[in-house]
Amino acid sequence: MNTMLKTAYISVAMSAVLAATPTKDVKTAILDNYAAIATANYTDALKNAKSMELSIKAFVAAPSEATLADAKSAWLKARESYGTTEAFRLSNGPIDAEEGWIAESYGALEGQINAWPLDENMIDYTIDADGKKTSGNIIDTRGKFNPGGENSKEVDVTTINAEAITALNENGGEANVATGYHAIEFLLWGQDQDYSNFTKDAITNGPMSAGERPLSDYTTDADADRRKAYLVAASEKIVADLQTVDGAWDTAISADCSKDATGCYRGAILGQLKGKDAAKNIPVKEVLKQIMAGLGVFIKSELANERIAVAVLTPSEEDEHSCFSDNTHRDIAQNYQGFKNILIGQYGSIKGASMLDALDPKTKKVMTNMMSSIEAKIAKIDATAKTTAHFDYQIRSDNPMSGEIKKLKNEMRRLGDMMVLVAKANGIRLSTDDVTDPEETKL
Repeated sequence: MNTMLKTAYISVAMSAVLAATPTKDVKTAILDNYAAIATANYTDALKNAKSMELSIKAFVAAPSEATLADAKSAWLKARESYGTTEAFRLSNGPIDAEEGWIAESYGALEGQINAWPLDENMIDYTIDADGKKTSGNIIDTRGKFNPGGENSKEVDVTTINAEAITALNENGGEANVATGYHAIEFLLWGQDQDYSNFTKDAITNGPMSAGERPLSDYTTDADADRRKAYLVAASEKIVADLQTVDGAWDTAISADCSKDATGCYRGAILGQLKGKDAAKNIPVKEVLKQIMAGLGVFIKSELANERIAVAVLTPSEEDEHSCFSDNTHRDIAQNYQGFKNILIGQYGSIKGASMLDALDPKTKKVMTNMMSSIEAKIAKIDATAKTTAHFDYQIRSDNPMSGEIKKLKNEMRRLGDMMVLVAKANGIRLSTDDVTDPEETKL
């Protein structure tokens, strides 16, 4: 952030001269638009996940360089639409609510869909520091497999299916990831990891090289059929899980939410549940508080800290969000875009009430200037990744982009703190503690 912008930010943060509190109708309009964006975004994510599933099954049916490339392309496309849904997290919504009827109805599936970073050794072989293949993973185990870790439980993987990998996901620890986009990513791309140290590339060489899993892993290798089964199970599971989350945002509300939760979360935040389900309706101010706090935590603690700061300050490829495909630049771009979509109330052809409308002109200008600065840095990271060096090389201390990435994470953290001002302008009380994950990695 330049000196002038930083000074303006501090001045506004201290004075917080904000517009009058919006009326109930304005708050309702924000929620209506939020729900419309969520419905459209999750519908797109589900559609692209289904396309990914079809491409993966086509590859499994006839493995070739062409069908493998198609499966990878479908994964990348699916990540674009899912990436923007990430901003709906941390708001006690159907993707990750941890308690109450919302969690019971939808299962907090985020950890099954997008858990990371993962210990790829649990899923399949990797190449160790001596250049040898590791063993003792899900794919090469016939019978029962114990992932290890605290209170881990063994699971029968004689047949690799959705039930088995679901039971193994985060079984024994958060790094024991067996399902979701990143499990599929590893199975498609394979390893892209440094061993000698964090800045010497010892597996796949070059700033524009990602994982290079050989096609033989799916043709002549002894475990080829088990890898195929794993890919199919993981892709089917993502579709099933996204159907559940997408269903929570359905515009048609179930007649009985205790039996079928279709549309029930959307109905609850819009105050549309009737009869015995009416008690599940969530007051407007409570919903807005959860959403605004969630946006702050997401941009500050999740995206800026866990997904950017941890990687660039280590630096470590293992802490990239998409470290096998080297697609982290798109994760950053789409995660931020999802945050912006909700903040300004726009997604595709959907355009409605913005959370920024209630801000006084001075505060709004500071915030929009900060966002423009962030967007310029994201665009530079994206362009560099596509032309010169993937994110894993950009975070190296000898790369000039590492300084830009550090500035980006600092600005994003300040933007997260500014959600306190956005909330206040909309009649919601938040503190900086509310927009900070107390368990974020300390750097």
